[in-house]
Amino acid sequence: MPVSLSAFLVAIAVATTTPTVATASTAAHRRLSYELIAGYEPDSQVTDHNAIDLDQEAMEEMLALGTSDSFDTALAIYTQGGFSKSVAEVQFTQPIGTDISKGDAILGTAADGNQVIGKAYADYTSAATAMLIQYKTSDNQSTYVRCQVGAAPNPNIDGCFAASGDVTLNSSSNGTNDIITAAYTYDPLTNNINKRTLQGFSTDAERTMGTCDACPYLTFDKFYDYYGTYDYANQLVLAAFEGSDTNFQNFNNDFGVYEYEGKQEIIQKGTVYMNIWMYVIREMEDALDDCQEGCTFDTCNDDPVYCWDEAVSFYTGSLEGSDGSGPGKLLYALADKRCANYKTCGDMGDDVTGRSYINKEIFAQFAIGKSKLRNGECASAREQKEAIEILMLVPLIQGTLRYAFKTQSGAAYSEKAEAEGVIFAASVLPVVHACNPTAAQIIADNLVAGQSNTADFVAVKAAFESTYKCMGVNPDHVGGLYNAATRSYEANAEPLNYSGSSVVAGTASVVVATVVGALIVILV
Repeated sequence: MPVSLSAFLVAIAVATTTPTVATASTAAHRRLSYELIAGYEPDSQVTDHNAIDLDQEAMEEMLALGTSDSFDTALAIYTQGGFSKSVAEVQFTQPIGTDISKGDAILGTAADGNQVIGKAYADYTSAATAMLIQYKTSDNQSTYVRCQVGAAPNPNIDGCFAASGDVTLNSSSNGTNDIITAAYTYDPLTNNINKRTLQGFSTDAERTMGTCDACPYLTFDKFYDYYGTYDYANQLVLAAFEGSDTNFQNFNNDFGVYEYEGKQEIIQKGTVYMNIWMYVIREMEDALDDCQEGCTFDTCNDDPVYCWDEAVSFYTGSLEGSDGSGPGKLLYALADKRCANYKTCGDMGDDVTGRSYINKEIFAQFAIGKSKLRNGECASAREQKEAIEILMLVPLIQGTLRYAFKTQSGAAYSEKAEAEGVIFAASVLPVVHACNPTAAQIIADNLVAGQSNTADFVAVKAAFESTYKCMGVNPDHVGGLYNAATRSYEANAEPLNYSGSSVVAGTASVVVATVVGALIVILV
């Protein structure tokens, strides 16, 4: 279908949705308001980032089938994606004849004749005969992109480029505004790929968290020091898929002891609690790196705010909806699940139902951090980043304690429970180790794969509690393992310093202060 020049120029104004540099052009990517993410109001379009939980959901559905074929499909989703950063790999029938810059708008049509808008994924010379075209995403989460293929078990090609036809390209290279038409071919089911994957959060860690200009980031460095490799999370997940040993400096496990049930737990929790968990921190660090102190011009801190919004989207995911009530799959959902086990839900952190107190505090810090970045209060915004990191540890600690309790001597054996204990421990051990290697070793020894219900829960609990002050963790936020049926805490699983009276996490508000470069948590 021919595209008129006027229609193409209109499309150019909306096709590029990802900010690149903080210039006046960046303002075009901002709106007066965007769809809320669990109550958080982003200042930029992150619907595509928010959709990474659809990869997680699809992978979990395949893992739950527990067959060789379903695990192969789950592995493909993990490595290839299906729902985030959709890109078409097209072949041109002849060289395009003009240089194309990353982000230049590209128009084509779908098989049904409807218009498809994209942008160049990278720079291309006039001699190029192939191109990656990233699909335009929308502000609406439910229709954020209409081409979802990759390794998705049920691909959606309705909004993909047709298998063959013409695309119209606008070249901005060297200050030109050339508009050309190029004939292309490709296979919509094999050449629509994804440039954001669950695996990529870890395999890209060396570049984004280990060796970048401001790297290594402090928390990531603890994990690198502990495991001895940059892509520790990916290696752990792949070992679970393969049923093989890990090869780390610490906390090695043989996942060959597990059937599909145990491996499923390692994989689906590892991707969230290790791959994505660390990348949330990376996005916050990136926001701080890019922030221009004291700059309050309209667009100068758009990029940092965009990174901060990405952190929120990766923490939450699209399935939580605008109010956070959805059946999510990411870290937001974990915090809500664990608070019910520890009586730390609700506005005061003293309930077993409702939104977790941790999520309430994290989202309060997300909002403050965004405001500070927008106002050029870069150094001060680090306080919010540090507070969020500490709060994000709490559900991991709660999960580790819960499965140490479930796998202690005398409890009924469950492969699922043991595997959950392993992956929760793996997700938090490096932080414990940085504070107290002996405490970390106690936790590791008790929650290793194959421990077969020999965990010493009391020892694990004491090991964690010995490091709370060092980690900056408020023990009231952790709470105690609570039995809703008996309305009492489990034996030996009470909150730290529990005296028999009600412990209300919400009454211990966290005041974050930077004193000699350290984060001080003051209970008032």
